[in-house]
Amino acid sequence: MRFKYHQPVPNSYGCENPHHPSTTISDDCLDEFINIALDSNFAGLSYSKLSDEFKEEWDICWDNIIILKYLMSGEILKMEPSKEKCRLEDNEFHDFAYKTFALADILRKNGFKADLLNPIDDRVSLRAIAMQSNDAIITRNNMCMFKEGLNLGLFMIQTSIENLPFKSENDMIWVEDYCSTCGVCIDRCPENAFGSDRKVLRKVCTAHKEGCSQCILFCPFYKWGYEKVKKRYLRMKR
Repeated sequence: MRFKYHQPVPNSYGCENPHHPSTTISDDCLDEFINIALDSNFAGLSYSKLSDEFKEEWDICWDNIIILKYLMSGEILKMEPSKEKCRLEDNEFHDFAYKTFALADILRKNGFKADLLNPIDDRVSLRAIAMQSNDAIITRNNMCMFKEGLNLGLFMIQTSIENLPFKSENDMIWVEDYCSTCGVCIDRCPENAFGSDRKVLRKVCTAHKEGCSQCILFCPFYKWGYEKVKKRYLRMKR
């Protein structure tokens, strides 16, 4: 039996975008927004400034993105793949979706354009947008990992704010080298969903269809955390 991963999220904005949106946010206003997001149980925020090449590739005209990251429940991840597990994952997903709409409303009320990017719309890749933040990396098991964790769900807000704290360099590139020498996810995959190039075969992987989480649960980044794995990697390279 195969299950659908997420149901669509209906729009639940409480107010309209301003007719003449502001493009500059004060430090105090941004700090307040961040604190509200963290109080809403988001694990952290990142920011993407989409390049002209990216916008041309995906045929979009917007470029300022706020990325809201939430930790997926460990209790749910440890469940066996089932319809019930997918239902609980979907409930968690929708809970944070409504929180994201509320955060977008806060920006709108403060004079900024803010639109939630549909997380299940394939017209633009949210993972590709995440990589434009220089704050994430794609692991061997095909997860988009930030320093806050491997088990992250993402929501994104496209906004008129142009002075967000964008990063110019990615300090997580070392993860690609670490993953190339690890292979735990390959050994533990119950579906043998890795090809001869040792990369995930998305048509075989059942993570988004049945809720399989094995490659996350056995990954050193999930078991030990980003900083501990980094320290171990640096010791190995000495």
